[in-house]
Amino acid sequence: MTASPAALDTAALEEKVKAMYRSVAENPDGEFHFEMGRALAERLGYAKADLDVVPSDAVRSFAGVGHYFDLATIRPGESVVDFGSGSGMDSFIAARGVGPSGRVIGIDMTDAQLAKAERLRAALGWANVSFRKAYIEYTGLEAASCDVVISNGVINLASDKGAVFREAARILKPGGRLALADIVTERQLPEGISCDATLWAACIGGAMQVDAYVAAIESAGLRMVQCRDNAEYHFVSNNAVGASAKYGVKSISLLAVKS
Repeated sequence: MTASPAALDTAALEEKVKAMYRSVAENPDGEFHFEMGRALAERLGYAKADLDVVPSDAVRSFAGVGHYFDLATIRPGESVVDFGSGSGMDSFIAARGVGPSGRVIGIDMTDAQLAKAERLRAALGWANVSFRKAYIEYTGLEAASCDVVISNGVINLASDKGAVFREAARILKPGGRLALADIVTERQLPEGISCDATLWAACIGGAMQVDAYVAAIESAGLRMVQCRDNAEYHFVSNNAVGASAKYGVKSISLLAVKS
């Protein structure tokens, strides 16, 4: 249910995703299937006070699909792991929430994103944030080591979403929270779309049917608390808009808790 289609070239997918998000880091004003930047973040619900404090270069490369910080309720002193941290905007916002006594670890597989996030972190001098090269299916972090896992528009890119949710459950402490925004579908995508690595990299082909997505989270040992649609998120390319209309491709935000 959660693994990639047999005909999907996962090696090609990884390379396309890395290339796409290298461009997001290095050329945020380029043309993509999705919106980016501060105007999008504000429309999705990010607080202006947070966006004013985090590095503007991180905000320019923001390519998230929703807002979930109100669901995450990050507290001072907590430990947060950001799955697919990109150029670091959400990691920096989480760092404001945990304060100097907490910590945030951003996980990403794209060198350009990691380099940009680390450069911005160093310029800020924030010691409570770090960035780590790893896959979200296996972070290499200790079991039961964090209070919150966050992610924004990334898990749809993973070829095995069940593995991602199991990893989130593994590293969360009992009672820990998974708060995320992601792309899902109302109807199952046909094989011609779900086996196309280019469409996966564009956040379309890898979108999972929403009921199956929730079931995968629950199968990993997490209890769903809330799931909502993000009506303010819109695709911009013709292909993406067409898929959205035909298959109900949409953005959701959700909160789940480890028992």
